[in-house]
Amino acid sequence: MKRITAFLVITLLFLSLTNSAQAASVAGESAALAFTARANKAEIEAIRDFKKKLAIEAVLERYDSPMAEDVDSFLITCKKYSLNCYLLPSIAGLESTFGRFIYPGSYNPFGWGRGYIMFKDWSESIDTVGSGLRTNYIDSGAVSVEDIGTIYSESNTWATRVRWFMAQFEKEEQKLSLYDEDFPVQL
Repeated sequence: MKRITAFLVITLLFLSLTNSAQAASVAGESAALAFTARANKAEIEAIRDFKKKLAIEAVLERYDSPMAEDVDSFLITCKKYSLNCYLLPSIAGLESTFGRFIYPGSYNPFGWGRGYIMFKDWSESIDTVGSGLRTNYIDSGAVSVEDIGTIYSESNTWATRVRWFMAQFEKEEQKLSLYDEDFPVQL
């Protein structure tokens, strides 16, 4: 019994004298990871944006969308007009199967102006519709997808179907959740 007690005392003494810096120098960076400061807000926001970008890309590619090369336009527009980043691509998914079925040469995947408004490229249509949603809908009180739907479309199922597409993007983003904002891991 005395040997066990002595062993425990020596072990506890040894453990109390070692510190994280010594552990990091012996074990390398893996030991230091637990003691590093958490990611700052800008890093967390950048990772969230990157996950959204990858989620949008994945869904657009799944549907063989011609808009897959313009994912950055969705992200820029959602930030610029403070929109949910999945709202615009979801509307495009519902209205034109992500740009696959549009009036030829219109670059109008949103059915904006009944689909007859012409844009020079996807980026212009994304920005124009984002601005229009912010100014003509959200700033006027239509803050939910359901509120927007009653103005945007004559269909009473529009909001439900837009939400279905939004859920597809959210599921894709969840697949990418290797990163936990409370424990940053750089790959």
